Amino acid sequence: MESHQLNWIANFIWGIADDVLRDVYVRGKYRDVILPMVVIRRLDAVLEPTKAAVLKMRETLDRGKIANQDAALKKAAGQAFYNASPFTLRELKNRGKASQLKADFEAYLDGFSDNVKEILGKFKFHNQIPTLHEHDLIGALIEKFLDRSINLSPQPVKNDDGTIKLPALDNHAMGTVFEELIRRFNEENNEEAGEHFTPRDVVALMADLIFVPIAKQIKDATYTVYDGACGTGGMLTVAEDRLRAIAKENGKSVEIHLYGQEVNAETYAITKADLLLKGEGNEAENFRHGSTLSSDGFPGMEFNFMLSNPPYGKSWKTDLEKMGGKDGIKDPRFIIDHAGDPEYSLLTRSSDGQLLFLVNKLAKMKADFDKYPFGSRIAEVHNGSSLFTGDAGQGESNIRRWIIENDWLEAIIALPLNMFYNTGIATYIWVLTNRKPKHRVGKVQLIDATAWSKPLRKNLGKKNCELSVGDIAKIMGVFMEFKDTPESKIFPNEAFGYWKITVERPLRLAVDLSAKRLAALRAACKDADEEPLANLADRVAKTLGPGPHMDANAFFAAVEADADEHGVKTTAKRLKVLREHLCTRDEKARPIIARTHKPGKAKVNPIHGLFPEEGGRAVIDYEPDSDLRDTEQVPLLESGGISAFFEREVKPHAPDAWIDAEATKIGYEVSFTRYFYKPPALRTLEQIRADILALEAETEGLLSEIVGEAAGAGKAAVAGGKR
Repeated sequence: MESHQLNWIANFIWGIADDVLRDVYVRGKYRDVILPMVVIRRLDAVLEPTKAAVLKMRETLDRGKIANQDAALKKAAGQAFYNASPFTLRELKNRGKASQLKADFEAYLDGFSDNVKEILGKFKFHNQIPTLHEHDLIGALIEKFLDRSINLSPQPVKNDDGTIKLPALDNHAMGTVFEELIRRFNEENNEEAGEHFTPRDVVALMADLIFVPIAKQIKDATYTVYDGACGTGGMLTVAEDRLRAIAKENGKSVEIHLYGQEVNAETYAITKADLLLKGEGNEAENFRHGSTLSSDGFPGMEFNFMLSNPPYGKSWKTDLEKMGGKDGIKDPRFIIDHAGDPEYSLLTRSSDGQLLFLVNKLAKMKADFDKYPFGSRIAEVHNGSSLFTGDAGQGESNIRRWIIENDWLEAIIALPLNMFYNTGIATYIWVLTNRKPKHRVGKVQLIDATAWSKPLRKNLGKKNCELSVGDIAKIMGVFMEFKDTPESKIFPNEAFGYWKITVERPLRLAVDLSAKRLAALRAACKDADEEPLANLADRVAKTLGPGPHMDANAFFAAVEADADEHGVKTTAKRLKVLREHLCTRDEKARPIIARTHKPGKAKVNPIHGLFPEEGGRAVIDYEPDSDLRDTEQVPLLESGGISAFFEREVKPHAPDAWIDAEATKIGYEVSFTRYFYKPPALRTLEQIRADILALEAETEGLLSEIVGEAAGAGKAAVAGGKR
């Protein structure tokens, strides 16, 4: 069927909403009635030729008291669905009384097979019937959908002489009409469009990115395509069409099975309805309703191709709680064995779970390379936070590390701004595979495609531009060429990794045993019923003098000695009280010794050369000063590694510093700005000079005007005085 005919049908159905539902429903709610009614009318038309056979089979099965009738009724219908009620929509149209029509219409809906009833249930269509009945709209609605000027049947409408009046609407054409209606309703509700509808130009690019690189490896075989955040299923539909086209171009015949999961009930219903309308009822059984994160619909399954536009910036706290909380979660998709850690966590902040959808896909990659030489290929859309959010050791960084260290990341493509319906922020397509071609092994390609788009004549929500066929071809050309250009940068995997080191400096305390300080300590000890501690301090002060003492180690050694002599326990709590009231941080004081080790036994890097008299006998660990603690990022590609960086960047400024080796972590991040930032061109001296002269001229003019007005006012005042 020609595209203009399909548009005419879509326009007719679109007009039903205004003709029937206006003044009863607000425009944003038209879809709640129109979309399920399109499904109902199409299925009704498909089932008309076999209606009698289904009713006869139902009667036979009832007589035989056979409870499980589903398979037999589907066979009688010749479809993956059926309606076993005694009605068709044409018969309902002739019902006279509104009350009888309501009852019969509900009986008709209840006569559908369970798969159709599930769809109508997710649409919550039964909830609309009281409103439609109250305003006497059920009959008008049915009559509109049975209008003889349109044909929603797979059979042509003929004239009396046998010629075709209206052509048949095959499954593909019906799907096209339905998807066009979905698109229009999404545009009407821009706040929902980005959640459930990815622009077709973006999907076309994503499909090319996963299929084109391995086009020559496609065989006469069965392939699976999966979307864990499938929305209305449009991404899977485009991917299926593209894969078939590529296979055909290469002389191959492929069988494709689609799999998807969607958490939103209505969009899930749309997806399954679309497949039914396309004649792919069996395929509809491969879709699941529920959260991909907390209720994986396909555990243990693997897929050839996967693509998604998951929700970003959206909390997954509810999912996390269902899975046992951050400390109780055991899902093998998200708690894995990597980098020597058997409980390596891929859990992101609960405020944004977008990267977890990617992790879910990576857990479903095919590893049978003998059967599928290209493994699995993935394309997923993310916003900028997936590139850099999360510190070393946190979930987001761990995910990037896991991906890059496994050499799964092929490329990240920066898209133009304002590509999506509900957001104008920067977006990126990640391309991954577990079977990189040889020339990509160990490398990642970053592509800046932000300048490649064409403006829309009319904005669609926030979307004001699109990728033309030429733009997609240009991006694919850069991707396939895999060369360094101004828009394409190629890096070794390690370029995105870094060590996060913790730099410590010793705590240095001076001890003040003046009368004022001791008085404050006695008052605190009295309030805490700690007089023995105050007496101890007084005795030590008499021995050592008021100070200030620049070696707190000697002071605390004296405290320990006095405590042993007088039977006072030096608990950690009591030592803390002494520190709080008698000690102050002083950069000239000696470092506080935490513990002393025999040579070669130190766990923490010691300070060398500060106190030669100590270094020869034992290795000393010093207590770190948390106020002076700092962290540094050292690139994995740093020449000489951490030690060279430390000697060059830290030691000259802090000779007493050391690295807490146990706190060192590895992180990964990707910064497009660092690699593609183009500073604005500086103005020439001539341009700057011209601007200054222009400002001076403007200022002089204003000043003359102000002075002139003031002078005129002064003369007038003088003249007035003379009078």
